Amino acid sequence: MKIVVFHQYYLAPGEPGGSRYNELARLWSEGGHDVTVVAGTLNYTTGEIPEAYRGRWIFETRDARVRVLRCYVPPTYRDSYLGRMWAFFGFTVSACTAAMRVADADVVIGTSPPLTIIIPAWLLSRRKAAPLVFEIRDLWPESAITTGVLREGSMLARALYGLERWGCRVADKVNVLTPAFRESLVQRGLAPEDKIVFVPNGADAERFTPGPRDNEVRRRHGWGDRFVVMYAGAHGRANAIGQLLDAAERLRDRPDILLVTVGDGAERARLDALARSRGLTNVMLCGPQPKDDMPDFVRACDVGAAVLQNNPTFRTVYPNKVFDYMACERPTLLAIDGVARKLVCDEARAGVFATPEDPDVLARVIRQLADDPAGAAEMGRRGRAWVLANATRQALAKRYLDILSALVSERRGGTVAPLRHSASVGESAEALS
Repeated sequence: MKIVVFHQYYLAPGEPGGSRYNELARLWSEGGHDVTVVAGTLNYTTGEIPEAYRGRWIFETRDARVRVLRCYVPPTYRDSYLGRMWAFFGFTVSACTAAMRVADADVVIGTSPPLTIIIPAWLLSRRKAAPLVFEIRDLWPESAITTGVLREGSMLARALYGLERWGCRVADKVNVLTPAFRESLVQRGLAPEDKIVFVPNGADAERFTPGPRDNEVRRRHGWGDRFVVMYAGAHGRANAIGQLLDAAERLRDRPDILLVTVGDGAERARLDALARSRGLTNVMLCGPQPKDDMPDFVRACDVGAAVLQNNPTFRTVYPNKVFDYMACERPTLLAIDGVARKLVCDEARAGVFATPEDPDVLARVIRQLADDPAGAAEMGRRGRAWVLANATRQALAKRYLDILSALVSERRGGTVAPLRHSASVGESAEALS
């Protein structure tokens, strides 16, 4: 089967950031399928464009067996919100031209954000009479409006809502990453229940494995025997990482506790300066790290943190990082309410909830975790068990492939080769239905 994925943020080898499609594409290609990814040239976490891509409209490369068409993105992505909109527009145009270079496609996936990804994906699906899957990784433009980036009722907001509605209408299937996304689409009349499928994020449980905390990462960064609470992910407005600095203020009397962040984003420089100006010796911002180093970073910490703004829209999301924390048997400090709390704290019993943007509660919960290592370890063990039973990348890749195969069979008839995958990792994705 020839699978074409449009994903502006698909990572280059070793780049920091979310690697959902790097892993899905790898597993599908290893299973004998022909995978092409149409991606951007700019890394969204660092805002950088690798030298090899600069000045190129389309640059063809390989990610192991996966063909990747890197398409031009204007370098304004992190300049301002208008700069980001211009970057989205520029990629949409370059990706549409890349769609004309794809010789064949049995099925097409467009994964959002940005919402504009649906335009080149639809163009290719129409050219090749291939079924189209519109994947929604975040509710846009709702997230931009509730975080104050975009004004509700503005011309741009109305245009984006219209694009969301059109994408759901022209797609053969709409994949959502959380049950709350499904509810939102159905309630707003954007898609019927039978059009929506659910293949969420998960963890690469063969890379993110349990291990001793005293490793090379901990020694290199001088964490010693301190109790490390680590946030790994984007440092943007929506992430509200300042709440961790506020919690650190309240933990000055606990020199045994260290709060660490790993990642990059528009807010990182400001947060670093703020921590220095406050004299917070119990905070360390490590910046972006190579993807291959992230399992060791997670193993080096004692607790993985997932935080966002106290925003009703974020009650609908599963943060990617919690699956990696759980896979490494690290408990999660979760300052996100809603479906994430239900999954991590209620279903998996692998973490502790703290009210978002309440530094007093955050500090209190961190103290409790540091003072109960046995309880924290038990939450970590339950987390890995849950991932193995429900959310390995291998199981989810197979589940997604089954959906794609059914679409192709329905459109063109015949059979599609199944994905070859390891049986050594838990494959029960049914629990995520």
